Amino acid sequence: MIAVPAVDLREGACVQLVGGNYAAERVRWPDPVAVAERWRGLGFRQLHLVDLDRATERGDHRAVIAAIASLEGIAVQVGGGLRSEEAIGEVLDWGAGTAVVGTRAVEDPDWLEIVAQRWAGRIVVAADVRGCKVVTRGWAESSGIAIEDLLGRLEDLPLAGVLVTAVHAEGRLAGPDLELTATAVAATRHPIQASGGITTRDDLEHLQRRGAAKAIVGMALYTGRLDGPQAAKEFGA
Repeated sequence: MIAVPAVDLREGACVQLVGGNYAAERVRWPDPVAVAERWRGLGFRQLHLVDLDRATERGDHRAVIAAIASLEGIAVQVGGGLRSEEAIGEVLDWGAGTAVVGTRAVEDPDWLEIVAQRWAGRIVVAADVRGCKVVTRGWAESSGIAIEDLLGRLEDLPLAGVLVTAVHAEGRLAGPDLELTATAVAATRHPIQASGGITTRDDLEHLQRRGAAKAIVGMALYTGRLDGPQAAKEFGA
């Protein structure tokens, strides 16, 4: 399993939110490119970029994402508001290895099939989960779809993976939803990326044992609860 630092972009800064709540911003670092370079310097070789402003139609971070995607020695996946073929093509042209699609992928299966076939092996579907239901539109609305049902719908698509975020655990530093991760791994052939609540090295080990292919780590790295150099050494390759 690979640990991947999250770089969440808001108003030109790198931030971390508690529970996906925009009113509960706990971390703000002013230079996202420097943040990306910091994680690369520690030994991480992948980054997970999310444009929170684009996801909520408040703006975008095109220049920042392009700058980070152009850094040598690190691969990036980019998500947040990618709801058109043009938007997906744009971030991939900037140098992102994969594009993460969420809201429209959940709401429009026909569109998802088109983009998955067009960019085979380069699309990750974001399944943001609160409780047991998938949520969309910046975690603000419930789709009413159970995670197992969504994963079943994705089985025949040539995806790079599925990112399962436990929104109810996000940013709370109380540990990941291991049951959710195990359920997702058992329900699909696609590699599962786990996110939400990861705090310690033991959390990473537990996720690895449950079959996660990647663990997206945010708040714990930014607050120092997780030893970055150790995590990079053990899980960063």
